[in-house]
Amino acid sequence: MNDRRLAFVYSPEVEALTYPADCPFKTERAGETRQRLISFGLLGGPGQGEFPARKATREELQRIHTPRYLDMLQLAAGGCVSIEAMRMGIGREDTPIFPAMFDYGAWACGAGLTAAELLLTGKADIAFNLLGGFHHAQADRAGGFCFLNDVALACDALARAGKRVVCLDVDAHHGDGTQALFYERGDVLTLSMHESGRTLFPWSGPETEIGEGRGLGFNVNIPLPPETYDEAFLKAFRSVALPVIEARDADVIVVELGLDILAGDPLTHLTMTNNVVVDLLHDLLRLNKPLLIAGGGGYNVEHTVRGWALAWRTCAGDDDADDFSFGLGGVMLGNTDWAGGLRDRERFVLPEQRRGIDAELNATLANVRELVFPFHGLTPPERPPEPDATVICLSPFSGNDPKPQRERMNHG
Repeated sequence: MNDRRLAFVYSPEVEALTYPADCPFKTERAGETRQRLISFGLLGGPGQGEFPARKATREELQRIHTPRYLDMLQLAAGGCVSIEAMRMGIGREDTPIFPAMFDYGAWACGAGLTAAELLLTGKADIAFNLLGGFHHAQADRAGGFCFLNDVALACDALARAGKRVVCLDVDAHHGDGTQALFYERGDVLTLSMHESGRTLFPWSGPETEIGEGRGLGFNVNIPLPPETYDEAFLKAFRSVALPVIEARDADVIVVELGLDILAGDPLTHLTMTNNVVVDLLHDLLRLNKPLLIAGGGGYNVEHTVRGWALAWRTCAGDDDADDFSFGLGGVMLGNTDWAGGLRDRERFVLPEQRRGIDAELNATLANVRELVFPFHGLTPPERPPEPDATVICLSPFSGNDPKPQRERMNHG
């Protein structure tokens, strides 16, 4: 154990606010994670408190969203949808219209602001807002199940308080909304590790997008090849993302912890296990900085709930606990499900798959270092000579038959 103070920001009021039943985004994930933590005895103990969320006010939302866009959202929630609203991305397959569309986003944003306030006032060292993670929403546009951007609003609140902020987004989808809102600002460094926009919505986030104006060099993208596995992800994080984070020496780190990076997610093509959550958080915890951990994508609900519970347990210092002590005995269910604790079993990666992924990823990482490192006083290492052997190039979906839903659905 340790003396870190953890805060779980949540309010039961949000349980009545749901997306349409046929929508892949399930708002109940945060509540189910809360119940899982309670059942494991991980919530409510010393230094592990629950704090009520609140709705963000209109004035607070206008810090990052335009008044006209907020008007269109509220009108749409009441059943009045105009051409103007549709031009703002409201009412598409990935941004369905439903009565709670504005209110749920306002609760998620308010929870993010509450989490930020807990860190700023010293009441918590690590604050979880699993209601949030809506990183596709832009100042005047909805996208990917996201209407109001709680991640950006929390980052903005921390920056307004004079804090140096790093926003690390590890969702499988590029954090395009958060990027857009800070693209010309230097007070919030945005760093997105995501599946390449060549194969996944929102089809953006190449390594060449590094910010503009005062934000030049403060926007970092690390696109990952489809089927990226644990070791490859951690290599990308430790060799590029972590050095930039350390060089920035931020006062607060905001983490968008989307778990659609996990193998078995129906909307993405990455193949990681939730063990990367433990490794990632260990690296961040060693920096001894306050953390705000937001939710995000994750369309296999059980995998997402288990991964978020594991993240909480890791932050509480209990990640080495015996997963089998909860009495379920470690039962494998099908190809991707695992009952008997929080950690996933390890996945075997074929050598030829590793070679194809590693070749593409190494080239990307070299590009990111050359583009971004100089802005942070870091020296890019020399590129290794090109190998003579022919690299095996795999289909983006090799060994992982994509479901049709992946191709027709824009997602968050």
